[in-house]
Amino acid sequence: MILFDGRGVLLDVEGTTSSLAFVEEVLFPFARRHVGAFLDRHAHDPAIHALLGPIRAEAGDPAPPDAAPDAARGTAAALVLMGRDAKFGPLKDLQGRIWRSGFESGELVAHVFDDVPAALAIWADSGLDVRIYSSGSIEAQRLFFGHTAAGDLLPWLRGHYDTTTGPKREAASYEAIAADMGLEPRQVLFVSDVGAELDAARRAGMQTALADRPGNRPSEAAFDHPVVATFADIVT
Repeated sequence: MILFDGRGVLLDVEGTTSSLAFVEEVLFPFARRHVGAFLDRHAHDPAIHALLGPIRAEAGDPAPPDAAPDAARGTAAALVLMGRDAKFGPLKDLQGRIWRSGFESGELVAHVFDDVPAALAIWADSGLDVRIYSSGSIEAQRLFFGHTAAGDLLPWLRGHYDTTTGPKREAASYEAIAADMGLEPRQVLFVSDVGAELDAARRAGMQTALADRPGNRPSEAAFDHPVVATFADIVT
């Protein structure tokens, strides 16, 4: 159990609010199955074309970044990066756009652990500033929390951050987030299942908690982070 007397809570998603299995066995396969058809329809959209150049370059495609739209080459490059589980901004943006169709059609419904909706509501109602920091794009985060099995959880969340703020394993990213929240880092509790992320947040001065959820992998952290099995273990 953690006694937290700060003013902000920052949450990871995968392995913290939602199971690793949902992300790895539902969301990622959905993007892989649909990326080809999505790019066939949208490769000539300027916003999508702007993503494909960096994606092809990151995957090692020798075509110049400003090459004419090519859905097949874009699909192949995106699949290469998905196979690497690349934490690459343009790929995450593309995945978020693909997931939008699934969430909006009802084919995708986001999983959250049973304790999450009540905790978010209690924290927000008590005045805590609750936000999300994930390697998934902000677009994907909004879709995820807006279409969960427990309903729309976005009203309880004041903000979202992705890797455009900075890498999740660098202390400067957490310093920037705290500044954006208008809080001192020590006033923010960061909860994640990844030890290296928690270490970075601790170096930035944040309070930290290691999420011990079913299916999570063993943590390799330099610091000793308090462990929570449920958000009910966080007492505010």
